[in-house]
Amino acid sequence: MNRLHEKYNESIRTALVEKFDYTSVMEAPRVDKIVINMGVGDAINNSKALDDAVNELTQLTGQKPVITKAKKSIAAFKLREGMSIGCKVTLRGERMYQFLDKLVSIALPRVRDFQGVSNKAFDGRGNYTLGIKEQLIFPEINYDKVNRVRGMDIVIVTTANTDLEALELLTQLGVPFKK
Repeated sequence: MNRLHEKYNESIRTALVEKFDYTSVMEAPRVDKIVINMGVGDAINNSKALDDAVNELTQLTGQKPVITKAKKSIAAFKLREGMSIGCKVTLRGERMYQFLDKLVSIALPRVRDFQGVSNKAFDGRGNYTLGIKEQLIFPEINYDKVNRVRGMDIVIVTTANTDLEALELLTQLGVPFKK
């Protein structure tokens, strides 16, 4: 069992039950899944760019990404419906906790001039979205083998009903929010 998962089961869940006056420990919010999306706009002209993104996402998560396709054509971007334009991974269970632990304790502190992540990026239903400008903050990515710096969107989906509950859950899990 992962370090973060154990911490959640042993201390965080009971703290959430006490703070929000739940009748059962099963009502306490938990992290349901993490979706990591990498949009590759230059995949329209260069199909190798998509392969590089897929390889990098596989290194980060230990899971093979799904290639996402364009839903509709946009002439200004020379984009046709059905063209491959990105990749995404949905993490659940142990891999999800491993990735969250790595993100919070290793990757985010490596961001230049880091003051914490925004606490306004909740969607109203207890889910949190985080944008990362470059994949180089993760230790698995070899700087010399990267031919293009790419960003990614990380969506942390929780079972919380409100943003306040989700904020408390993620703060307890160690996500560094701005003060």
